[in-house]
Amino acid sequence: MDTDASIAWWLRIVAAFVVATLVVGGATRLTDSGLSITEWRPILGVVPPLTEAAWQEAFALYRQIPEYQLVNRGMSLADFQVIYWWEWAHRAVARTIGLAFALPLAWFWLRGRLPDWFKPWALVLLALGALQGAVGWWMVTSGLTERVDVSQYRLVVHLTLACVILALTVWLSVRLAGRAGGVEAPTPVRLGAVILPFAILIQIALGGLVAGMDAGLASDQWPLMAGAVVPDGLLLLDPWWANAFENPLTAQFNHRLAGYLLLALVLWHAAAAVRASAGAATAVGLAALVVAQAAIGVGVVVWRVPLELAGLHQVMAAVILWVATAHAARLGYVPATRAVSAQVAAAHRA
Repeated sequence: MDTDASIAWWLRIVAAFVVATLVVGGATRLTDSGLSITEWRPILGVVPPLTEAAWQEAFALYRQIPEYQLVNRGMSLADFQVIYWWEWAHRAVARTIGLAFALPLAWFWLRGRLPDWFKPWALVLLALGALQGAVGWWMVTSGLTERVDVSQYRLVVHLTLACVILALTVWLSVRLAGRAGGVEAPTPVRLGAVILPFAILIQIALGGLVAGMDAGLASDQWPLMAGAVVPDGLLLLDPWWANAFENPLTAQFNHRLAGYLLLALVLWHAAAAVRASAGAATAVGLAALVVAQAAIGVGVVVWRVPLELAGLHQVMAAVILWVATAHAARLGYVPATRAVSAQVAAAHRA
């Protein structure tokens, strides 16, 4: 295996860890576990409570915050341990990502095995990872004093940043594997492929608002919503734009609408890719994933956000973003060497 290929595999492993933290983070949110650890201890926090006294201390800290006092008052230590382990697992996987990225990065760099073009991107990923840890704690602090949950705004920032890290890691792995720009495609197909990851990121951010406000419970009907195509109550708040971020009914409506638009876009792109015989297999596979995701989303709504199905919905979002990003990299990026070759060929034809 050549150096670039080994680095590409390393990045794929890092991307898999990012997906894992998205999955565990989603479960942490769904089980209302995110405020169970009330301290940010980047190093010492790796070790969970190991004695009865340590557990009692952690539980005592939790009992001081509004979530316990207003929602979970009377919770037993055993019940607290359940939510603690979810949050601890989320932080543990996130820390593992840091090690899985930083240690091999140092090894590759010191041995002179990193391509020069990749080094700035590696530092960007390292900085984004550090920023994500700080954003995660910033999110948690929003629920420790005056709220019984975290701010939906901060949750969206945390979720979206994780997805940006995932997409960037996947894109770089495709470049390192020598597959970027490897598929010839007409401009509409190429443009569609590039647009899709950004459209998916927007839809994930809208889903973060739904999760942050428990807006999945705002309506359990489909295809109607609260008994109508466009339900009453979408613009209750003043100013009107605040409804998108603070009105649960509006948040679910927007997430549904964006989902329909994304589905239409991915189906159009698949049809165009098949007609052009350009990246057709991946485009059709991506369309199938989005159709399945839409069906799962409907199930989440009508069955009132069951844990397993909602968790699957979040896993699928990460997988879809991965596939869309790799697809876009293969169709959307044209290496300079190939562009020069095309110019030379054109000159000879002339």
